[in-house]
Amino acid sequence: METQLDPMKDDLPLLANTSYMLVKHYVLDLDVDFKGKVIEGSIVLFLETGSQHRKTSSAGKECCQSQFDETCEMRASEPCHIPMINVPTCSSKTEYNDFAISGKEEEATADESSNHSNNEQASGISSSKDPCDIENHGNKDFLLVLDCCDLAVLKVEEVDVAAVSGIEKLIRPAKLTGVSQELENLRNQIVHELVTLPADRWKEQLHYSTLCSQAPGCGELVFSTGTWSLEIRKSGIQTPADFPHAIRIWYKTKPEGRSVAWTTDQSGRPCVYTMGSPINNRALFPCQEPPIALSTWQASVRTAAGFVVLMSGENSAEPVQLREGVLSWYYYVSMPMPASTFTVAVGCWQEVKQQSFKQTAAIETNTEFPLPSSQTDFRWHEETCGHVEYPCRFQNPAARLQAVIPYRVFAPWCLMESCEEYLLQLIPQCLSAAYATLGTHPFSRLDVLIVPSNFSSLGMASPHIIFLSQSVLPGGSHLCGTRLCHEIAHAWFGLAIGARDWTEEWISEGFATFLEDIFWARAQQLSHDEIKGQQELKALLRWRRLRDEVQNSEEELQVLRPKKESTGEFSESGASVVKYGLKAEKIFMQVHYLKGYFLLRSLAKTIGEVSYLASLRKFVVKFHGQLVLSQVWVNCRKYLPELAGHFWNTKGICCLCKQNMYQRYFHTQQPLLEEGETWKECQLVQQVSGEVTKWTQTNRRIRKSSKKKMKQDEVVFQQLLPDQLVLLLESLLEEKTLCPRILQCLERTYQLREQDAEVRHRWCELVIKHKYEPGYGDVERFLREDQAMGVYLYGELMVNEDAKQQELARKCFAAAQEHMDASSAKVVAEMLF
Repeated sequence: METQLDPMKDDLPLLANTSYMLVKHYVLDLDVDFKGKVIEGSIVLFLETGSQHRKTSSAGKECCQSQFDETCEMRASEPCHIPMINVPTCSSKTEYNDFAISGKEEEATADESSNHSNNEQASGISSSKDPCDIENHGNKDFLLVLDCCDLAVLKVEEVDVAAVSGIEKLIRPAKLTGVSQELENLRNQIVHELVTLPADRWKEQLHYSTLCSQAPGCGELVFSTGTWSLEIRKSGIQTPADFPHAIRIWYKTKPEGRSVAWTTDQSGRPCVYTMGSPINNRALFPCQEPPIALSTWQASVRTAAGFVVLMSGENSAEPVQLREGVLSWYYYVSMPMPASTFTVAVGCWQEVKQQSFKQTAAIETNTEFPLPSSQTDFRWHEETCGHVEYPCRFQNPAARLQAVIPYRVFAPWCLMESCEEYLLQLIPQCLSAAYATLGTHPFSRLDVLIVPSNFSSLGMASPHIIFLSQSVLPGGSHLCGTRLCHEIAHAWFGLAIGARDWTEEWISEGFATFLEDIFWARAQQLSHDEIKGQQELKALLRWRRLRDEVQNSEEELQVLRPKKESTGEFSESGASVVKYGLKAEKIFMQVHYLKGYFLLRSLAKTIGEVSYLASLRKFVVKFHGQLVLSQVWVNCRKYLPELAGHFWNTKGICCLCKQNMYQRYFHTQQPLLEEGETWKECQLVQQVSGEVTKWTQTNRRIRKSSKKKMKQDEVVFQQLLPDQLVLLLESLLEEKTLCPRILQCLERTYQLREQDAEVRHRWCELVIKHKYEPGYGDVERFLREDQAMGVYLYGELMVNEDAKQQELARKCFAAAQEHMDASSAKVVAEMLF
């Protein structure tokens, strides 16, 4: 019996049968239609047989090749408007017919496959029925299963890659003479040769992938779509090895599709972008979602003139005008990544530029950062990489010395000045600090985009591009800098090194949260004492947040490894589920960020920060380009023998396992509450405690003598750092009653309306708790402009059972609901109605 999954309540299904076939490369050819709110076109999939049915296996360990030239020339390809990689080519008389293969097989295939299906059917994970055993008219036809949702699939066809002129050069003579006379085998052999070209021929690989993607179809394939999948078969084909290895899918997205958001930017202009949906990219293109399905891609996207297309590609694309009013943008990647990392944003973005002398000065200032890495660390880079073959920056001598990679900033027109004030100057500082900490940047360039106000997070990192919420811009450089550092850290942890099981998101978020503090301290060039003070203050704030979340959330959502010993396991076909992946409230939780952070903080304190950062640099060199599980840390002697000097004492005892540290962090709510006393010695915390005492004493004095006005000079309050202000306001939230005059004085003393979003959020909490009506405008503004952080405030407005506050909540939700992401809207609606 098949398991039926509720798309709004249960775990996220990953149905792609990756054990039988793997997508190695995607070629997308798409048009963006803002009027109809659809993206339509085609995607060509180049496939290889998977581990369960691979007929042959390559001997020896694949290693990384050096890439000495990361740039390539582009020129427009008129027929399909996809730029071509310039590669050495020579004219050849060998054409399609020179293979001397009969066309009868092709004709028969076309006739058999002309009757295809596009009927909706329920889809789920079956424990008793294997995709390879699905019967059709008495035959056991192989079924290719792709992850797919909210897409209108129009046609699926086999691609005749053998018709590409000159393609025979890919097949070595020995293989050509021994190839079967069946056309399907030849096509599959061509695809195999194409996707297994060595890394130093990556330009040639892109060139021929483009040509093959433009080849004609040679017969339609039978397909059907379900709630979560697209299933494709070819009549009479019973094994993955014989299934077509190059297929083209014609499709269009749906306006309600959950992988992209159609909205307007802050200047009121239309835009569409991938907003980090819980269902990932399956509503943008049919794909294989499991992290293990690493692939490369190239994409040509056409849109009306005036729009800019940004993508998670290696190249900084320049538009090509196809005809009047239509531009084409082309991007590609040569590093295999999960399909979930594919990112696109189309809008009237403006590039934010700075006077050249300012940018030069900023870069020069930050390249002075001392590198903690020793020459021994850099010799690691010269060793063989452990990942599948691709052009790796860790093997590129020039890339290893690049402290600041090329970067650009894009934003809606109305936010350009705000971006220039802080963000543009912070990027080189943060990139340099990251390089000083971890070494080689895994990606060759970086775009930063300020996304629309409906973005449900403060930031999101993808290869070569970072999305930031507008909420990081106001109130100085602190929130902008810390969030930028967090997203930059994901280049190493989350992207270059990914979790093999998505339930282990702490591997990405815990490391990024820990490294955020390291990067930001170095970017500010703080003294040792200043660094220690800021990090202890930050740790206290995170401990308070984690304590509150643990006390007010479902226990099952607090476990870092919810699948425990079955983490990383999947069915024979490769299908699996992401546990709790569709719980709407989960995207607002920070347990995995915070518990992961405290685990890493404990490790750093145990072995010393210097030794710990040295071990992280070695870890990056060892595991970049690979997927890992928590088991790497649990069985550290087995997986990390190079780090023995850091993790084992002289008696051979692992200092990480000695205290049963992993069990405490991974599978329980501990070790939270016992750490609350450790920050009392921090000077910054002590300073806040003194200010809290002043405010509470003043509040009591005013309440006792309400007829007397409070004189401004009665109490002198100190100016505080942004994180100190957060702690101050959180401490004052614990007071049962604050009188209106105290709240008024509080706002004026610290100019709370001008502070960053973290501070303003706590101010709004105070306003709501004490029903301070002069501050209701601040709450309304926050819910409108800071949607990435405002969901919690809706609940606070409702829980007080105050008519004015509830009216305010409903008014704000009505104004924002249309453009809210689905998860946010669902959670807020449950609070209000």
